[in-house]
Amino acid sequence: MRKKKTPWRALLRGLLLPALCVLVLVGFSTALDSLNSGHETEDRRQLEEALRRGCVACYATEGVYPPTLEYLKERYGVQVDENRYTVFYDVFADNLMPDITVLVNET
Repeated sequence: MRKKKTPWRALLRGLLLPALCVLVLVGFSTALDSLNSGHETEDRRQLEEALRRGCVACYATEGVYPPTLEYLKERYGVQVDENRYTVFYDVFADNLMPDITVLVNET
């Protein structure tokens, strides 16, 4: 004998498949956002490191830290994407490492 399909089974199957698809899409979207955030953090960290290495190179060759961020860019080839980042470069004295802060601009 054949079992008769109940309307509840059809309804459950009709709701379960779309709900499962939505859950998969939400999970995928969350994973992509997390990956993007990780890349943004890593890019910011690498820019900060490049700025610090440029400062150390300047100190090693000239005996003083760069007086401005522009000086560092011109003489030591450090590139900053000013559309993506804001760099705060605060110099205390010629013989002290400048305080360097890199912030990501809101888009």
